[in-house]
Amino acid sequence: YIGALGARVICDNIPGLVNKQRQLCQRYPDIMQSVGEGAKEWIRECQHQFRHHRWNCSTLDRDHTVFGRVMLRSEQSRSSSPRFGLQGGGEPWLRGRAGLGPCPGGTFPLPERDRCNKGSDMPKERRGKVRWGQGQGHDNINYGIRFAKAFVDAKEKKVKDARALMNLHNNRCGRMAVKRFLKLECKCHGVSGSCTLRTCWLAMSDFRKTGDYLRKKYNGAIQVTMNQDGTGFTVANKNFRKPTKTDLVYFENSPDYCVMDKSAGSLGTAGRVCNKMSRGTDGCEVMCCGRGYDTTRVIRVTKCECKFHWCCAVRCKECEDTVDVHTCKAPKRAEWLDQT
Repeated sequence: YIGALGARVICDNIPGLVNKQRQLCQRYPDIMQSVGEGAKEWIRECQHQFRHHRWNCSTLDRDHTVFGRVMLRSEQSRSSSPRFGLQGGGEPWLRGRAGLGPCPGGTFPLPERDRCNKGSDMPKERRGKVRWGQGQGHDNINYGIRFAKAFVDAKEKKVKDARALMNLHNNRCGRMAVKRFLKLECKCHGVSGSCTLRTCWLAMSDFRKTGDYLRKKYNGAIQVTMNQDGTGFTVANKNFRKPTKTDLVYFENSPDYCVMDKSAGSLGTAGRVCNKMSRGTDGCEVMCCGRGYDTTRVIRVTKCECKFHWCCAVRCKECEDTVDVHTCKAPKRAEWLDQT
C-alpha cells in the first residue's frame, strides 16, 4: 500500500508525465505497477520482433521507455515513429493479468456495465446455461483497456498536431489488437462433471500472438498526411487505400539507423552481431551498412547427447563447438561526427 503522500512523491518524480497522467498515478497508485510491468513486457516483445533489424527497439532516451513510450522505426522507410501498438496494448494486457480482483470497485470510475466483462460479450452459439465468471482468475480486460486509454492518450490530447493524431490512432490499434486475441475459457459444474452449468470468462492470450499481429500491421503501415481541417488523415499517395481503424499509420520516413544519432534515438549498428550468410535484414551487408564486419572465433559449450534415465532424469554431456561470430565495424570517426 502506498500512502497519499508517498504516491504524490513517487508520481511527481516519474519523468515525462503530463498533469493528467500524474493525477491518475496519484489517485490509483496500485495500478501503476501494472502499467510499468506492461511497458517492460512490450519492450521485450518489441525487441523480439525487431531483433534482426538495424533498429532493434532500443533508444538513447531512457524517458521514452518509462511507460511503454517505445516508438518503432524501420530502415525500410516505414516511418519515423509509428507506435507498434505497444503503448496502447501493453498496459491493458498486464492490467488484465494483474490479479487485482475481478471488478476492482472504487478504483477507476467506470460504468458498472464496463467494470467486468459481461455475458453479452460471449458468442451467441456458446451461451445457454452459463454463469459469467467473477472469480479471481477473471481477467480485468475492459477495465485495463479503459485505464490504458485514459492514461496513455492523455499526453497526446494536450497537443493538436500531426504526431499526436498519429499516436492516438496507433494507440487505439494496439488496444484493438489486445481485444482481438481474447479467448473464452470455461469451467464445468455438475454431477460427475456433466457440465450442466459452466462458468466462463474472457482471458488474455499470449503476448506473442498480439506481437506477431502488430508486426504484420507495421510491415503494412500506411503513410498519411493531415487533412485540411487538421482533424483526420488522408493518404500521402493517392494510389494506396485509405487506412482503417486497424492499420498503423505514419507521417515521416525513417532515418537509416546506421550510426548513432541522438536526435533520432538511434544507437547505430556498430558492434551488432550479423549473419554472414544471410541476404536479409540480419545479414552483415545490410546490418553493417556496407562498413564491413569483424570476425571472432569463440568456443561455445552446449548440452548434447541427452538421454533419459529411469526414473526420472535427463542427463546430457557438455560439448564444445568452435564458431565464428561476426560483428559490425564502427563507422570512421569523421563519418560519425557528420551524423551526430
